[in-house]
This record gives sequence, C-alpha cells and structure tokens, in this order.
Amino acid sequence: MRLTTKGRFAVTAMIDLALHSGHGPVTLAGISERQKISLSYLEQLFGKLRRNKLVGSVRGPGGGYRLAKPMSEVSVVDIILAVDEPIDATQCGGKENCHNDQRCMTHDLWASLNVRIRDYLALVTLEQLVASPKVKDIAVLQDMRACKQSEETVLA
Repeated sequence: MRLTTKGRFAVTAMIDLALHSGHGPVTLAGISERQKISLSYLEQLFGKLRRNKLVGSVRGPGGGYRLAKPMSEVSVVDIILAVDEPIDATQCGGKENCHNDQRCMTHDLWASLNVRIRDYLALVTLEQLVASPKVKDIAVLQDMRACKQSEETVLA
C-alpha cells in the first residue's frame, strides 16, 4: 500500500489545525507556511475536509478554519478517506481482475492487509497525535521558524 501526498498532507494539515485552533480560526496561509504545503493544494484538501464535515470555515477578517468535531472523534482513517485517498494494497483496486482479468493468487493477502491498516488508522485519533510530545516539539520549532521568516520579511 502506498499512501500518497494527498493523504499525508491532509493528516499533517489537520494536526497543524488542531494544534493552532486554541487561538481561533486557523488560516490556510499559516498552515501552508508552517508545513510547506502549497496554498492551492491546501484549498483543495480543505474543500474535501469541509464537505466531509471534518472542518468548518469562518469567513471574514480573522477567518479561517476550525475543527468541526472534537479531536477525539476524528480518526486518521476519517481524514484519509475524506480526501478520497484509497486504502488499498491490492493491485486491482479490489476488483479481482489483476491477473489476466482474473483474481491473483495473493488477492486475499492484500485484502486482509487493507482491513488491518484501515482498522489501525481508525484507532488513531487526532487527539492522540496532537498529544504526542514529539509532535508538540516539532510544532514549536515550526512556529519559531515561521515567526523568524515573518520578521525577516518585515525587516527586508
């Protein structure tokens, strides 16, 4: 199974949103700057996250995004599926047609792996990720870097 950039970026952006949501709505520009994810890509991801009711948007000055549910109710699998990321290790996408239009010998192996991966990701919540000391340390460093870059931009 391969998790693409879409799934990785969506999870990363949701962690960033959760970490910074205590100060009101979080802008995509802020997430973009801290996580080095293009703003246009984040706009696409957050459109899907909003349609799947994982985030809500706040319009106007001071606007941005906020979590639509408590962090304890948002799992990693929710985030990945919300952005249309498949969780599938089979070569055929579950269609059982990967070997000369027939089921391959290892189909059940990969299908069982899909179930285990999905079950594991369903157990991991945004709350657990945000509570991780390593995640918090990385977030502090990213915030410091973003502040320093903003100061350098103002002074230039």
